[in-house]
Amino acid sequence: MLKIKRLYTFMLSRFLPRFLMTFCICLFIVIMQFLWRYIDELVGKGLSIDLIAELFFHAALSLLPLALPLSILLAALMTFGDLGEHVELTALKSSGISLTTIMKPIAILMVFVAIGAFFFMNNALPKSQVKMWTLLFSMRQTSPTLDIPEGAVYSQIPGYNIYVKRKDKERDMLYDMLIYDVSNGAMYPRIVAADSGRLSMTEDKRHLVLTLFKGSWYEEMKSGGGVNGMSGDLYRRETFHDKEILIPYDANFTRMDDEAMRSQYVGKDIAELQQTIDSVRLRVDSAATYIVTRMRTQPVCGVPAQRTVHKDGKVVTEDVKEVSLDKPVDINELLKKMPPSDQQMLVNQALVRTTSAMQDLQFQGYSINDDNYVIRRHQIELIKKFTLSLACLIFFFIGAPLGAIIRKGGLGMPIVVSVILFIIYYIIDNMGYKLARDGRWPVWQGIWLSSAVLLPLGIFLTKKAVNDSAVFNPDAWLNVLRRVSGLHQTRKLTAKEVIIHETIPAEALQQIDALKTSCQQFLDRYPGRQRYIDYWQQGYDKAAIKSLAEQVDQVVDYLSNSRDQMVLNKAMDFPIIRQLLTYNPIGNKNVGAAVAALFPIGVPMWLVGLRHQKNLKRDIKQTVKTCDQMAAIINGEYNREMEYEGG
Repeated sequence: MLKIKRLYTFMLSRFLPRFLMTFCICLFIVIMQFLWRYIDELVGKGLSIDLIAELFFHAALSLLPLALPLSILLAALMTFGDLGEHVELTALKSSGISLTTIMKPIAILMVFVAIGAFFFMNNALPKSQVKMWTLLFSMRQTSPTLDIPEGAVYSQIPGYNIYVKRKDKERDMLYDMLIYDVSNGAMYPRIVAADSGRLSMTEDKRHLVLTLFKGSWYEEMKSGGGVNGMSGDLYRRETFHDKEILIPYDANFTRMDDEAMRSQYVGKDIAELQQTIDSVRLRVDSAATYIVTRMRTQPVCGVPAQRTVHKDGKVVTEDVKEVSLDKPVDINELLKKMPPSDQQMLVNQALVRTTSAMQDLQFQGYSINDDNYVIRRHQIELIKKFTLSLACLIFFFIGAPLGAIIRKGGLGMPIVVSVILFIIYYIIDNMGYKLARDGRWPVWQGIWLSSAVLLPLGIFLTKKAVNDSAVFNPDAWLNVLRRVSGLHQTRKLTAKEVIIHETIPAEALQQIDALKTSCQQFLDRYPGRQRYIDYWQQGYDKAAIKSLAEQVDQVVDYLSNSRDQMVLNKAMDFPIIRQLLTYNPIGNKNVGAAVAALFPIGVPMWLVGLRHQKNLKRDIKQTVKTCDQMAAIINGEYNREMEYEGG
């Protein structure tokens, strides 16, 4: 019990520092991404340090769901990769401790992290997002600080364009000024030219004071209508020595009210989101019911669908019974009998009513689409309360076994693998989010898509790491590829320096003779090419092929203990009997008959299977030939001409 507790302490002491370090690094990276995205809206506004710090604090909390899974993946990869690289993982396994026991303390920690992530997403994140977006929108509306450049038109003051040729920063003077004032509308501009001037701000920072020296003022005024033959276009021109212009300009930072953002989906917890979804869905259902009812009650050819009658002293609405006709009414004939003016009037009335009904239905449809969009956004936010917790667990069960498999610590390989996996996760998650937001997929399918894709990967890697499988062994994947594609394999043998059980010639000849008999029996069993229906219903006996392959490997393994180099060289001529899926793709007679019925689809597979079966029989014939040659070598009767006998 003491050893297990020490193991838990050891694993946590190795994981926690890396987790805190990677979390800070990942959070810093996403905050920098946030800064680069909104830098243009923050620079030049004269914002105080405390406002910037407050924005960054709430942005860090809002971006935590993006940094936490990546930091867990990277920390798990680094921890178990470092343990594998320094042979500590091998030492723990050799002492009888399984990988699941080694992962157990960190897995328990990740469960608590996932639980904390859920409560954070439900309780803390909505408040932080409300604060962040409120501050960001408030900063967007804040007027920029005044910094009029030289030799360029400055248009940051609403309604004014100012050109300054030269500036004197020591005396705070502007020279050769040209001002274009359109604050009263572009139809009635005011143009001011001054030799010099000074720009200042009132104490309440709500107005600019523009003091001008030695200039002229030109202003177009509203038309006077013309009097006594004079033109109605009026203007005013003025020359001044000094003049002051008061310009409205609010340079103060005004924080918006949080209530507007709190009513959005980003500022609600699970209960509020569900309440909004239910209320909006009820409104959508009511609107749809209203549209259907209205369409059913529309008059048809002037006959109302319902009528109001009095029954037993009560006013009752009942459906009008359909009128049965002895023969169909030809509308075209009725129209031809009417005067042209009446025909035009009927057509116009029909167009007006149709257009009105269509516009009304389109408006109702737009309203329903907007409500459905609101429902989807609230459903997305509701499901996201749970996805972060599952993502933390998934990334741990990807990172920990992957680190145990690749056995590379540090910041090199783990960072590369983590970034690749996280980019894949982010792309899939973003794709699912857009499909859910636009209503192309159900919301739950789009939001859970990334988890559904990566969860099998985590299970696969964990299973392979626990079983010490060679996931990244090229030979293992090449063998799988050979099994599927039918690629040829070559056998390689080397002379052993130490042989415990040497090859006995009599025993070798007995095994070779038995192998030759088995091969001949298989060839006699399948003498010719299989027909289409036989291939799908029977195929080749996979059990017999497997037994034959094991018998060949057993003979080769026994011959590899020989000290005769010629025996070893000839043993390498035994082909590897492959276990291909195409030998018998179905394995069930009834199912094979059903697949064979799909004639156009089954033919290509049948042709591929025939080729693989032909190669199998070629390898078995080669085995028979090699058996004869090996027997001749052991008996001392071998000669080079035997290489060309039997084809």
